[in-house]
Amino acid sequence: MPVSTLALNDGTQVPWIAFGTGTALYGKNAEQAVALAIQSGFTHLDGAQMYKNEESLGAGIAASGKPRSELYITTKLAALEPGATPKSALEESLKKIGVDYVDQYLIHTPAQHKGKLQEVWKGMEEAKQAGLTKSIGVSNFTADHLKEILEVATIPPSVNQVEAHPYIWKALGPNHTVHEEHNIVTSSYGGLTPIFRAKDGPLDPVIEQIRARLESTRGSPVSDGQVLNKWLKQKGVLVVTTSSKAERIIEYLDTENVPDLTADELDLIETTGAKLYKRAFPGNWPPE
Repeated sequence: MPVSTLALNDGTQVPWIAFGTGTALYGKNAEQAVALAIQSGFTHLDGAQMYKNEESLGAGIAASGKPRSELYITTKLAALEPGATPKSALEESLKKIGVDYVDQYLIHTPAQHKGKLQEVWKGMEEAKQAGLTKSIGVSNFTADHLKEILEVATIPPSVNQVEAHPYIWKALGPNHTVHEEHNIVTSSYGGLTPIFRAKDGPLDPVIEQIRARLESTRGSPVSDGQVLNKWLKQKGVLVVTTSSKAERIIEYLDTENVPDLTADELDLIETTGAKLYKRAFPGNWPPE
């Protein structure tokens, strides 16, 4: 079954779920994991200069045998070397990955470009205008960071990749407002935090209750992770996830086939999640 897509504000489409080469694969050879992900059905691959494995991301793509035209590749800008620009940094990434262009290029974190965000964003626009990337966006940007670059943007960011799950959904309120105003897609990492990094929280019984209902409706197994990823999908979120296990990779993709949560179930996860504030990657966000 093909992976469904989300519409971006630049007229392109992005697969709603991506296989990431950070977290467990950070600084490691990602070739086997990427090839396995593609062979299992992933088409969207989320890499980054900071992950220090763009070469093995490219090797995994090559090993999969999948044509470039059938894949969606994201990479992210790290801190700029002296004299470098977002465009020249992307040219280096393209050489490492072994492709002529990426589909999406994000500023990885505003913390690496203090006092220069507007200048760096203009450089991102230059990379897009040069045809090196189809879409440009950001990551770990607060509402204030977004407003800063929107002051000078001729091309608004298409995506903002942030930690996103029910335990910080309420705290992301200012982001949601700016995202909606400018049709910026929220992309999530750490989306399964409630079941992997914040066990025994208020969501545990709610997720189990919904999982059991979905499993009964579907007539085949549904996992806790699928409940959370389905919640994110129905919220219009681009989900970035990762695993080295074939069964987990297939489970993530199978989320597409899980029945939809009801409006009441969507609300129940959101209101219950609001009872606990838990950020799994606090270093990526200013103190709240």
